[in-house]
Amino acid sequence: MYLATTGRRDTSVPPLSEGAGRRLPGTVLALGAVSLVTDISSEMVTAVLPLYLVLGLGLSPLQFGFLDGLLNGAAALVRLIGGHFADRGQRHKRVAGLGYALSACSRLGLLLAGGATGGIAAALAADRVGKGIRTAPRDALITLSSHPDALGRSFGVHRAMDTTGALLGPLAAFALLWANAGAYDTVFVVSFCVGLLGVLLLVLYVPGHRHPTAPPPGRAPIPGPVPAPIPAPAPRPGTPFRALRDPAFRRILAAAALLGAATIGDAFVYLLLQRRLGLSTAWFPLLPLGAAATYLLLAVPAGRIADRIGRRLPFLYGHLALLGAYGALLAPDRGPAALLLVPVLVLLGVFYATTDGVLMALAGPVLPAEGRAGGLALLQTGQAVARMLAAAGFGAAWTVWGPGPALWSAVAALLAALAGGWALLPRVPSGGPGPGPQDPPDPPDGRPRTHTLERRTG
Repeated sequence: MYLATTGRRDTSVPPLSEGAGRRLPGTVLALGAVSLVTDISSEMVTAVLPLYLVLGLGLSPLQFGFLDGLLNGAAALVRLIGGHFADRGQRHKRVAGLGYALSACSRLGLLLAGGATGGIAAALAADRVGKGIRTAPRDALITLSSHPDALGRSFGVHRAMDTTGALLGPLAAFALLWANAGAYDTVFVVSFCVGLLGVLLLVLYVPGHRHPTAPPPGRAPIPGPVPAPIPAPAPRPGTPFRALRDPAFRRILAAAALLGAATIGDAFVYLLLQRRLGLSTAWFPLLPLGAAATYLLLAVPAGRIADRIGRRLPFLYGHLALLGAYGALLAPDRGPAALLLVPVLVLLGVFYATTDGVLMALAGPVLPAEGRAGGLALLQTGQAVARMLAAAGFGAAWTVWGPGPALWSAVAALLAALAGGWALLPRVPSGGPGPGPQDPPDPPDGRPRTHTLERRTG
């Protein structure tokens, strides 16, 4: 069975030549270093945030759920703005840098807010807005600098470096709280300094992306000195909603949003673990380490597997792992704590290793190069809004019904979402409609070529 797609080929990445698959683009490594440092900064705060808000300031699960959901929602719409302006003039690096700088400065807001809930909410909103601005341009830079057939590996390497920061961040927060007797202000100050280092790395080592230039078609070479090439005008990106014209992208967006609406969020998983196991508050910041370590170990292998068999099945299997984590939380309370703690954290890490970068690698080749950041921003926004509703809904269910019935409802919702995602996700080749060694050159008249792609079962 065959799927035909018509449109302009993505010529921003050269064909994958022999041996090229073993080389990783320098842009991916530079962005991975920036994400590593930035995640140390952000995870220092994230690791102590549920503890600080629920146990320190006394927020109820309902209040925490709505606050967490609203903060994610604040970043959702900003993703579209960031993606749109990144595509205009191909300013991916500049827009991403703005987002990284805003997130770093938000740590000072947490420091100045003291115990005021409104000030803390404003600072956290600034952090989420900064993350929303930078995510789509950063992922667009990864797709534009990598070959479509190796996108899973590129995202796997980037996410592994990013997760290294997520692994070190809670350790740093734990060490600071241990050494300073629960002084959260120290965590915020160190987080701010580390965040500024990430911005500096971006400015110095991440190159900006530009569309390749080409001489006018059909013109014979002129003897004599070769003149400087005249840059070809970049295509107009339009708005991020332009990506909705592609039926394959619409189905990916619908599946991601549906599955996101059945994801309760890591903070609730850690609070449920702390409640079930009766963990001391001093050990709470270390809970994300198990998931982060699993993610770090599996991100690159999961990306390679997705490149080989297609990205649809790994994305769905990752949500099955999340379903297993929810089921483990509902298991009878018997035996040592490790029988519950280890499976939940490992399955949560498997979920992220097989879904986070894989989703971007699945959608990236479907989008044109000139609208890549906007399309990815639209996808991330749909998923973020769905998760915002899921967080608020689970917080309300926990408050009204209790944690057990609320988690059972989350399991039922995720089962239904998996069935819908299986039907919605398109079965397309791992490389998508991007260029490859088998692609002949475009006709000399300059018209785009129609591609015929074999549809795989994976």
